[in-house]
Amino acid sequence: MRRRRFLAGFGGLAGVPFIGGASAAGGPAAGGPAGGGQRPRKVRSGIEELARQDYKLLDGQRVGIISNPTGVLPDLTHEVDDMVLRGGVDVVAAFGPEHGFRGSSQAGEGEDSFVDEKTGVTVYDAYASLPPSQIVDLFSEVKDDVGLDTIVFDIQDVGARFYTYIWTMYWSMVAAAQLDLRFVVLDRPNPITGRQAMGPVLNYPDQSSFVGQREISQQHGMTVGELAQLFNAEFLPGEAGSGVDLEVVPMRGWFRDMWFEETGLPWVMPSPNMPTVDTAVVYPGTCLFEAGHSTQGVAEGRGTTRPFELIGAPHVNHEWEEALNALDLPGVRFRENYFNPTFAKYAGQVCGGVQVYVTDRDAFDPIHTAIAMLIEARKLQPDDMEFWRPGTAGRRWIDLLTGTTWVYTAIEDGLSADEVVAGWQDDLAGFRTIREEHLIYHRQRGKR
Repeated sequence: MRRRRFLAGFGGLAGVPFIGGASAAGGPAAGGPAGGGQRPRKVRSGIEELARQDYKLLDGQRVGIISNPTGVLPDLTHEVDDMVLRGGVDVVAAFGPEHGFRGSSQAGEGEDSFVDEKTGVTVYDAYASLPPSQIVDLFSEVKDDVGLDTIVFDIQDVGARFYTYIWTMYWSMVAAAQLDLRFVVLDRPNPITGRQAMGPVLNYPDQSSFVGQREISQQHGMTVGELAQLFNAEFLPGEAGSGVDLEVVPMRGWFRDMWFEETGLPWVMPSPNMPTVDTAVVYPGTCLFEAGHSTQGVAEGRGTTRPFELIGAPHVNHEWEEALNALDLPGVRFRENYFNPTFAKYAGQVCGGVQVYVTDRDAFDPIHTAIAMLIEARKLQPDDMEFWRPGTAGRRWIDLLTGTTWVYTAIEDGLSADEVVAGWQDDLAGFRTIREEHLIYHRQRGKR
């Protein structure tokens, strides 16, 4: 296996707060953004740590960067601009994931290749280069054309297995291992905290797809740097024949129980339908409504200003809100709501449904909540309407998103939300043990 280097020297020990910053017990109240005059805690991201060292890690390297609009320094300068125009890094190529390097494309789309006017760097569509054999070909072609020594990954993740950027990272690591390239991950916060892993673990290879490639839990509770270390140790040896020469540039000042607003970093939309941190908080659960039938199921609110918070369909009425609030789920309330999507499911049609209001982030369980919502929606679905959306290769979309057939089977068999959640606990316990071995940051606020 290739060696793994953890660059604690970039900015000191991960998780140690800055001198003069907020105390370990201070900062915003749990469950919400900074307020009341409290000073937000300041976290330095991996790219900021690298820039503070004048990019010495990349000296003499021909670099390809996998990024998107989130790859910014705290002053909102994009890292490619800073590396090329100020830092003197030899950036020979950039690569865009789903939604593209500039973030202009909707779900399931990339962007065509282009030359960046400001820097002269050619940007390639890495999303279109999947399946994985093609991304190896893409990196090999760039390596032959302009030379390539190191691939840098820097994209803001949102903490859910089906958010595809982590799988672009995974297959790029596989390609780098096969092509003998170094792989550098610039770490960023998990915006919904990294306290714990939650939800079902993907059944590999039966439910493997680009919304979940390998056996991690639905809400993984890790940073991209930690995931890279897990991928490299647990999955790459079987996939690529060996691990990759991996280096993680860690953050400084990040604690596992931090919500993104507490980091002091700017929120840049990771994708067009991830406008706010509030969206990211509910997304590991309510994204399951993507499994709703495209013309008859319940939609996840794309085409509205509150995707994944507004959930509904033309055939849904007040009964759903009443049933959901009667469950008294922790940390959440539901408001009867009506909306008219501008695109995606039910575009141009008035939909009834709910808006999901998280009242206590620390008590809120997005996956348990979404399972309860699915169960109650299924009860109200007319008998002559299909609830579930078909997926690929004969598989249901709900199975691809949850990574297992259990959730579909249990809901169809009439099990309660508690019973559905209980069905994945053994697998989750096993993943939590593996996950613990690859964590970089171990501290929570007030625990030293």
